[in-house]
Amino acid sequence: MRGVQIARISAEPLDVDAHLAAVQHRTAGAVTSFVGTVRDHDPDAGGDVVALEYSAHPDAEATLHDIAVRAIGTAPALVAVSHRVGRLEVGDAAVVIAVATPHRAEAFEICRDLIEEIKRALPVWKRQVEADGTAAWKGIGG
Repeated sequence: MRGVQIARISAEPLDVDAHLAAVQHRTAGAVTSFVGTVRDHDPDAGGDVVALEYSAHPDAEATLHDIAVRAIGTAPALVAVSHRVGRLEVGDAAVVIAVATPHRAEAFEICRDLIEEIKRALPVWKRQVEADGTAAWKGIGG
């Protein structure tokens, strides 16, 4: 058991159940998940955040796959990961990750490593929109 089952950049809403189903395996004793959602505030915002508008480099999906492969390394793990693009409202899922491994420690570690590397290196940018119409761009790592 090892491999990337899903690595997708999508304009469609992300399906958490589909990600969990993609990593199901008879040898998996642990399944961890992470869902990153749009929140109504940000430390850098002057007011309430009402939406995030994500855009991605054309190579983002291939990069996401490579990030997932590196996060797995040599561990017996299955990974499903997706990142949304387009306009997302408060509460919408921006990132979904599911990781299955034989034991919980590996699953948690891979899941955390994956989201940290996505935040650091995935070529996706977001435009943060505030209630008063103010908007600010944030790039890789921001």
